Amino acid sequence: MNYSIAIDGPAGAGKSTIAKSIAQKLEFIYVDTGAMYRAIAFYFLRNGIKPEENQKIQECIHEINITIEYEGDVQQVILNDENVTAHLRTEEVGNMASKFATNRDVRLKLVDLQRNIASTKNVIMDGRDIGTYVLPNANLKVYLTASSTERAKRRWLELKNKGIESDINEIEQDIIQRDEQDMNREFAPLRKADDAILLDSSNMTIDEVVNEIIELYRKGLIN
Repeated sequence: MNYSIAIDGPAGAGKSTIAKSIAQKLEFIYVDTGAMYRAIAFYFLRNGIKPEENQKIQECIHEINITIEYEGDVQQVILNDENVTAHLRTEEVGNMASKFATNRDVRLKLVDLQRNIASTKNVIMDGRDIGTYVLPNANLKVYLTASSTERAKRRWLELKNKGIESDINEIEQDIIQRDEQDMNREFAPLRKADDAILLDSSNMTIDEVVNEIIELYRKGLIN
């Protein structure tokens, strides 16, 4: 039997960091759905296709192939045989990924790939609609959140540590706007699954969140 853990939540809640750590500790496959959406957004940006150009998206969606590979413990995102990992963490790509994610054709393509992986491996997956749509039968579902102020602070510190100057107030406004987009999109909006466990990480360290979710996983095995 394969075991699956779904972690949902808004932008900047720490989902990816938490999921990667848990995957290493439990020896699960980490499926970075956000990176997949960023890769598609990067493809469209590179080819000059806008989120509202549905016809163009339909015409080229079948030409896009995205896979996840690992070099040691480091995830690599491969877009049509090209490693695009280094291009995916910019603010522009992140904002565009949220907009393209509202497109039904984009989402269905990626959901099929994500479900196929989960059908053959023990996986942990994070995103906006994993527990509600992608893996509705996941063994453990967690809705991870934090205040917009705390999420902006984390992102500001991340950029600062990389030597990138930014405005924390602008970052928070971008986060609030992205939350609004994700929660109100027509197809598979961001929301807490009825059977998901709410975990607010505003006043928790990364290790505390990781340990809490692993404990929930172990309790699930016993039950």
